[in-house]
Amino acid sequence: MEDYPRTLTEFEAAFPTEAACRDYLFRLRWPAGFRCPRCQHGKAWPVGRVLFQCVGCSYQASVTAGTIFQDTHKSLTLWFRAIWWVTSQKTGASALGLQRVLGLGSYQTAWTWLHKLRRGMVRPGRDRLAGRVEVDEAYLGGPGEGAHGRKRTPKKILIVVAAQEDGAGIGRIRMRRVRDASAASLQPFVRAAVAPGSVVRTDGWEGYTGLQAHGYPHEVAPLCRRPGAAVALLPRVHRVVALLKRWLLGTHQGAVSPAHLDYYLDEFTFRFNRRTSRHRGKLFFRLLQQAVAVEPTPYARMVKHARGRKPRDRKM
Repeated sequence: MEDYPRTLTEFEAAFPTEAACRDYLFRLRWPAGFRCPRCQHGKAWPVGRVLFQCVGCSYQASVTAGTIFQDTHKSLTLWFRAIWWVTSQKTGASALGLQRVLGLGSYQTAWTWLHKLRRGMVRPGRDRLAGRVEVDEAYLGGPGEGAHGRKRTPKKILIVVAAQEDGAGIGRIRMRRVRDASAASLQPFVRAAVAPGSVVRTDGWEGYTGLQAHGYPHEVAPLCRRPGAAVALLPRVHRVVALLKRWLLGTHQGAVSPAHLDYYLDEFTFRFNRRTSRHRGKLFFRLLQQAVAVEPTPYARMVKHARGRKPRDRKM
């Protein structure tokens, strides 16, 4: 099913009520018909307006239980408007902007919703990159590129980026924050992000040594200390890093907490990989589709690095 609104007018006509939103979520969550989350039985009886009781085990399920919408105190119509607005922003969304658009009384609510949606931007079991893939690390928070950037640097965050080649251009991407540039940090990322058999192109950093043994033909571009050399050797991945830094500074004014950076990397990846979508409604559809497949994230987990203070992002 790929039934989604193309315009704001179509969106408003499609989701005027809670029932319309629940019906849409039902079709997204169970496209082949109801499937009990507990016993996988395929038949249920409706209980009231929102519950379904499994015929096999009597478990009562709802379309929102076990999704990012679980335990929400706000209406689904408001959630749908939030998702439409977030996916309609070409460059990105801020909690303050979401609060203003929806008229939310609490910044904390907008912040929490955005982080839940960002988590939903990562599809469970998503396909790995394939073909020819460039991989390299980069620092956020200041210069630290290439051979000079492998030392641990205070106040900088190291990420690793994979960019799939698409002719002379860039295909899909993956990225992750890593503790350091050791093989123990870099190679698990490659194995999770890139399909075996793909050609992985890196510089000569020792952290990538041994990829061949894991089923990856490995092309090595020799390290060079000349400024700008890494960009020339691995142009796609460094183009992605430049766009990421510009996005963080432009959309979020650099005000991203290191503790929550992963959520922003997920959002950037989601938007980049769907940058050629003809309809913004397709992004709305994809995010909702993934939102019902992602387990709920308790608020306490999202702010565990920010206990005792308001959930406000600070500059990296």
